[in-house]
Amino acid sequence: MEQARARDAALPQPPASARVPEQAGSPARPGFAQPRIPARARVLEGARGEHTHSEPPAPGTAPRTVQRHSVRGQILEALRAALVDGELIPGEVYSAPVLGERFGVSATPVREAMQQLATEGAIEVVPNRGFRVTVRSARELADLAEVRSLLEVPVMLRLARTVPAARWTALHPLAEATAAAAATGDRAAYAETDRAFHRAVLALSGNHQLVMIADDLHRRSQWPLTSAPVMRRADLVADAAEHMALLEALVAQDLKVVQSLVREHFTGAAA
Repeated sequence: MEQARARDAALPQPPASARVPEQAGSPARPGFAQPRIPARARVLEGARGEHTHSEPPAPGTAPRTVQRHSVRGQILEALRAALVDGELIPGEVYSAPVLGERFGVSATPVREAMQQLATEGAIEVVPNRGFRVTVRSARELADLAEVRSLLEVPVMLRLARTVPAARWTALHPLAEATAAAAATGDRAAYAETDRAFHRAVLALSGNHQLVMIADDLHRRSQWPLTSAPVMRRADLVADAAEHMALLEALVAQDLKVVQSLVREHFTGAAA
């Protein structure tokens, strides 16, 4: 019991405003006013395992609430950010009731959010225990990169031939947003801006099904592997720089460079 209390006390607790706190310098994401889950190594430690369902909150913790109009969406976004940041550790089991205590909500919206993550392949249900974060192999990540390349390269080559330069120039703010997120070293924020950029590029095809499928594959490719080193800020900055280079190649209708950049972009993401 003393170990359980110590584990709870190590976890950061949100203030009475009921929102998950944000790390200093991190941009806010949709859903929460400050939706980051801080302290990468410690944040969800107390939610692991099959015996954590009845653990009490840390002594002296103020009551917390989450805005009710989008509770499930807020929890889902926070959990997705935790996946990208490596705070939800592959192979570990997390309890919905204890996660609910951390967010100041009942277990129901947490379970609903976790069920959505299960449909996306991020976690799996463990009966009578909770949810286990999926352990993925390097081969799976490489397969995702290959499928993304097969989908997006032909589309971008077609768009390079047909889309006016002004349309590509209009996407510069999205490319700049990825660079800004990369400069902070915030992997979850970078993941969101990265997907937004790719969605905007593919949306010029007018194929909404393609955009949805590609975005789902993109999200799956952003979950880190347990054996892979954490992406450094320099890696994020280099990855973001490829977005602006791609736009320049698209404006110039340089098909050879477009194809090379997109393939290398996906390969680098899977490395």
